[in-house]
Amino acid sequence: MFSLLFKYLDIKSLDNKIHETVESINQLKISREFFLGFARDPQQFINKWLVSQTRDLKTMTDIVGNPEEERRGEFYEQSWTQEAVCRYFYSKVQQKRAELEQALGIRNN
Repeated sequence: MFSLLFKYLDIKSLDNKIHETVESINQLKISREFFLGFARDPQQFINKWLVSQTRDLKTMTDIVGNPEEERRGEFYEQSWTQEAVCRYFYSKVQQKRAELEQALGIRNN
């Protein structure tokens, strides 16, 4: 009876590891596609990303912007866009660094 329980627990543990591995693979695939999109055409990537982030911000804050103003390039040539892009890529680099350190077992104290 105990051997069946232990086998069940082993199977459950392995099943959990499989699910975690699949989730990790999916996250890495999403990350790879994200960075490949940037590598292929950085300018178009940034433009699409800014539009997406603006749409998300409006959704989260229920702010209604001026679509006509946002349609024009001058809107995205303001000082905030460079800061936004720098912050975004900095956070992505930090995230990837933390993931790499975790995978390598490095502790950053």
